Amino acid sequence: MTTATPPDETAPDPAAPEAPEELQPGQLWSFAEETEVEVEISSVAEGAKEGIASQSETGAALVETLDSLALTVGDIRVSMFDVVFLLGTLALVVTIAWFATRIARNLVRRVSRFDGAQQLLAEKISTILIWTLAFFIAVDVAGIDLTALAFFGGAFGLAIGFGLQKTFGNLISGILLLLDKSIKPGDVISVTDGAGNESVGQIRKIGIRAISVITRDQTEHLIPNENLMVNQVVNWSYSSRDVRVKAPVGVTYDSDLKLVTELLYKAVDDTPRVLKRPKPRVNVMEFGDNSVNFEVRFWIEDPEEGLANIRSDVYMRIWELFQKNEVEIPFPQRDLHIRSSDQLDRIIDLLSGGKATAVSTT
Repeated sequence: MTTATPPDETAPDPAAPEAPEELQPGQLWSFAEETEVEVEISSVAEGAKEGIASQSETGAALVETLDSLALTVGDIRVSMFDVVFLLGTLALVVTIAWFATRIARNLVRRVSRFDGAQQLLAEKISTILIWTLAFFIAVDVAGIDLTALAFFGGAFGLAIGFGLQKTFGNLISGILLLLDKSIKPGDVISVTDGAGNESVGQIRKIGIRAISVITRDQTEHLIPNENLMVNQVVNWSYSSRDVRVKAPVGVTYDSDLKLVTELLYKAVDDTPRVLKRPKPRVNVMEFGDNSVNFEVRFWIEDPEEGLANIRSDVYMRIWELFQKNEVEIPFPQRDLHIRSSDQLDRIIDLLSGGKATAVSTT
């Protein structure tokens, strides 16, 4: 009676490829070297292809037609179905990300504990996070290996260092401005145009690259965020919205200064938009060449409504009160004193004598 010998578990499988006799330290042996690997754009695309084909014969025919239109470069095969699937996936991811940013924005605005600057900062951070997550999801669905993007990542970093440094600088500057609350939507700041003319405008919004400032004449200035970080900015409403306005006035030397002071106080009291607290102040500034110079100082709390117009309203009321009370605003004038001399006396005599002769002859 013969006994069956159990198979030797250590015996090599004739169907399996032979391993190299010796492996050097750090050397890997892979079956991929002995087999042909088909490169695909995405396993998700293959699953979608099978799912569409199983639904109906029309879908299967359409998938087969699109898959037959392919471009092969070496071992890489990209079909029309892969391209359509990739574009559709990207469009879907972008649409979902857009709706997610809208929902996040509405949720942030409902948080009553946040002020305007904190809400805007939360919106920007949530938008950046959502679009970053959307990018990685799109890359994963497309089946793109992130290690293959290492070269392009280095090129992109080099582009940021040279060509896009201003863009990213403005982005970081806008976030820092919102963090320290030095500039926020609704603030009133001084804006200087290219000709050096300064005007007052209100910040409408803070974008990724620049802030939008709209002036009283409805001119919208786009100022890069980085400029607000490195240049001096006059913020009229940083700690308080109260703004003091000055209006200089001059009267003649024969005027009753106490009456003038009372009329100036009445003028600012009768003008709308002028605050009662802090109280207005009338100061005698100097005794000038032609007039006694006063300065009216008063406060407003809405600088975005304009400074020149409120100063004009005060001047109009001052003019009306001065006219009623016969207070004169002097014209510029000079007193000319001529020193007497012998030559000047002779000229005057000649002129007067010639005039007398001309009169007598007539």
